[in-house]
Amino acid sequence: MEKFKGRIAILGSGNIGISLAKGLVKSDYAEPGQISLTRRNIAGLAALAEQGFAVSNDNAGVVAEADIVVLAVLPQQLNGLLGQIKPVTDAKKHLFISVASGVSCADIRSKLGDDVQVIRAMPNTAIAIGQSMTCVATDNATTENVQEVIRMFETVGSVVKINEDLMTSATALCACGIAFFLRGIRAASQGGVEIGFHADEALKMAVQTAKGAADLLLLMQSHPEQEIDKVTSPKGCTIAGLNEMEHNGYSSSLIKGIKLSALKAGALYTKE
Repeated sequence: MEKFKGRIAILGSGNIGISLAKGLVKSDYAEPGQISLTRRNIAGLAALAEQGFAVSNDNAGVVAEADIVVLAVLPQQLNGLLGQIKPVTDAKKHLFISVASGVSCADIRSKLGDDVQVIRAMPNTAIAIGQSMTCVATDNATTENVQEVIRMFETVGSVVKINEDLMTSATALCACGIAFFLRGIRAASQGGVEIGFHADEALKMAVQTAKGAADLLLLMQSHPEQEIDKVTSPKGCTIAGLNEMEHNGYSSSLIKGIKLSALKAGALYTKE
């Protein structure tokens, strides 16, 4: 991979920001010294400073020196952050990447200036192991800048470019979705305990079974129902279990949960 030659500022270095920084270095996209990480209490970044990353609690100072700026704070904190960095924002120099849920590109430009280029990215917590599903979208960034952001996030997983009006939906399906699938694995392991396995055994079996199911779809490029058909025989135990789950709203509850999360995600940001 060709190395990025500029500087990257990651403002709000929580789990997502730190995982992205580590992924960029691990993939040889950038050197630690090219990446600045900010947090109000920089004591929490001491280990990263030892690894060569620049750490600071001065958002404006870091942005002034950066080429790419990643906005990785909570939606509720974003307006305050944008107010801090607006005086040093240069539309000809800076590309902004926002991972804040429910915040449009237009919302950010309304605070920083109409000519600023903004790209939204929605990764999930599997970014920590390089297995994120990240969706990206924009309403004004150049193709070149979009491709650069895709290249960045491909260092920590898979990337899909979507229309911006689907970003809130992507938050529910991919970011919140991690929790939904984890809860399913937890429930399966609890079922395993009830039918006779020790808790640690049941969890290991449920996790590997879930991983195998996902890999089947990814590697075989098949539809879930195709793979389900392979393990459901007439009057068999698998179809009996599936139908019992469906009678109790298994698919319906998951669909309803995704829809509610999308609704909630769209209301996290206050424009004022």
